[in-house]
Amino acid sequence: MGKKSLCLLIASLLVAYYLYSPIPENIEDPWTLMFLSAVFRTVGHVADIAEKLGLAHHMDVLMVITNVESTAPVSDEKTTVTDTAFNGVSVRLYIPKGRPESLKRAVIFVHGGGWCVGGSAMKSYDNLSRLTSEKLNAVVVSVEYRLAPKYHFPVQFEDVYTATKYFLQSNVLDQYKVDPSRVCIAGDSAGGNLAAAVTQQLLHDPDIDVQLKIQALLYPALQTLDLDLPSYRDNKDMPILPKSLMLRFLSEYFTTDLSLMEAMETNQHIPPEASNLLKFVNWSNWLPERFKKGHIYTIPKHENSKIGQKYPGLLDPRAAPLLVDDVKLHRLPLTYVLTCQYDVLRDDGIMYVSRLREAGVPVIHEHVEDAVHGILLFTTSPFILTAGERVVNNYIEWLNNNL
Repeated sequence: MGKKSLCLLIASLLVAYYLYSPIPENIEDPWTLMFLSAVFRTVGHVADIAEKLGLAHHMDVLMVITNVESTAPVSDEKTTVTDTAFNGVSVRLYIPKGRPESLKRAVIFVHGGGWCVGGSAMKSYDNLSRLTSEKLNAVVVSVEYRLAPKYHFPVQFEDVYTATKYFLQSNVLDQYKVDPSRVCIAGDSAGGNLAAAVTQQLLHDPDIDVQLKIQALLYPALQTLDLDLPSYRDNKDMPILPKSLMLRFLSEYFTTDLSLMEAMETNQHIPPEASNLLKFVNWSNWLPERFKKGHIYTIPKHENSKIGQKYPGLLDPRAAPLLVDDVKLHRLPLTYVLTCQYDVLRDDGIMYVSRLREAGVPVIHEHVEDAVHGILLFTTSPFILTAGERVVNNYIEWLNNNL
């Protein structure tokens, strides 16, 4: 074998080694997911290097994916799409052209991205909103909230709450010909966190006359106290959202001080005053048996509690909707929760399902055995995952049947 051939072989093996990542056997389209995983890891490595060299913040580099995916608000024969603002908060608005005089349903959608990246203009979110508007003949309000690290909690929550509260005004609903009894809020990942928190808050706002009919929480992040759940253990190295990235997102939501993330890595970040809240996230009580197998519950420690005490938002239900008392869950609307087996956030969603049912809230739980985090995003060429198309269809069908 010549030197060139040997070099080519070695280079090919190195590329193959880098591209390869273990994918669960029941995942469809494993090679597509493997390639996606390599792309995300590459951007993450570039972000690490740029940050260490002082060239850019980690999240600024990750925003490259968001920027590449961004689309203009282009209307078509079925939907009018515009970028506008609701009480100062940017939103992308989708208005169906069919049956213009009839009352319409409405979906307020909150995008994911760890409170740090993502956007309503991304091709995947734009397509999802268009499809929702078209299939449901619904007005879709996709909220473009401000992002960390420039803005920390509670700014993201306040943006979504402000836009939602504005839209729920009777005169605004009349303007868009929306039936006030048929409004939904939905969100994925960090967007699911914000949607859940907003829904809870609306119940206790005396200025709100119109309440949401349903909420749809798609693989949501719902708590900040225990970051050593079985799903975090089992899926710490899974594609798209490994544990290390989730902890970075979560810490950036509150601060640019990386000592918080370091404390989170050992699950020692909560202050002593959080002890009375652990009952709300004690997975040994709230997870079905099949998700607890092979795991022993350990109480989060307080060794680095001084760090946690610096950020009281960690204990705020607006950041961690699982931390509310049962009495504040009773009046929540019909809820759809989507969880994925190979997702660090799986158990957040499952625990919320258990707590909502305990509180008497009607819940539909769809658990996808063959999916990773972010599955709804992979429905556009060239990165199409079969499970993603199936999940999107199921989600929209559920909205159509219940909104």
